[in-house]
Amino acid sequence: MGATTRRWLTAAVASVAVLVLGAGTGQAAERERSGPVQPNILTAAVYSLADPTIAPPGANDWDCKPSAAHPNPVLLSNGTTANAYENWANLSQKLANAGYCVFAGNFGGAPGAFLQTVGPVADTTKALAAFGDEVLARTGASKLDVVGHSQGGMNIRYWIKYLGGASKISRLVGLSPSNHGTDLFGLLSTLERIPGVPAALGTVCQACNEQAVGSDFLTDLNAGGETVDGIQYTVIQTRYDDVVTPYTSAFLPTKPNVKNILLQNVCGLDFTDHLGITYDPVAQGLVLNALDPAHAKTPPCVPVPPVIS
Repeated sequence: MGATTRRWLTAAVASVAVLVLGAGTGQAAERERSGPVQPNILTAAVYSLADPTIAPPGANDWDCKPSAAHPNPVLLSNGTTANAYENWANLSQKLANAGYCVFAGNFGGAPGAFLQTVGPVADTTKALAAFGDEVLARTGASKLDVVGHSQGGMNIRYWIKYLGGASKISRLVGLSPSNHGTDLFGLLSTLERIPGVPAALGTVCQACNEQAVGSDFLTDLNAGGETVDGIQYTVIQTRYDDVVTPYTSAFLPTKPNVKNILLQNVCGLDFTDHLGITYDPVAQGLVLNALDPAHAKTPPCVPVPPVIS
């Protein structure tokens, strides 16, 4: 290989690196590095230990322009402690395959850390809202559809109520969202009454305290109405939720723009738990239906075990 050819190949490789990796400029790459599709949240968590900031498959293509069929980009909102890859390393690709522009980020944790979405909900959601504004600006879309898991489904309601999200969000789909908090089968409620425990928990997970049943944060969030007109809300919940308890606390008050779906009413053979719901094929089908109700299809009912028995 001659010197001229080597220089040409070196320049070509450098050009590709600039496009794909952003060349260390601090600007968002046109297509961020992403990991492979994973079968469940445990394998995704293990994979992301070595690279917690990697994007879920199919997500964060900053050149993506929404189609006429799917004009709203889909923003994925993480659950407590979860990074984006861990939470979405399956559904993100299915959404991309269905023709959506899909975006996900890490907020509410130390930069580059494995654990995310643990800081105060207000701070996490401010960062998420800013990311959503960037998605709108870069894609040219006028509104977002947001899919959130656990705390990620509840956080968006804070965005809507306090951070101007009502004018930017068209649909909110919550997978086991902590809309009314959790008592963790009574354990969290008991711990919250022990002097010093809430403060200690808050040093590592302020969001955990805020999601306790009856917390000041949730009381304020849910006061004066839990939904707003003009946004379509869908809650998808499993009877076997072992984090948001009782499982019914995920549901929102009945209104014309609210649909509460119990997974087992769609597929009685589905034993998916809280951690597994974003990877569950029935729940994923319901997400696609919520985002595009005009083309809704009944998801096939197949036995799905919980992630952790």
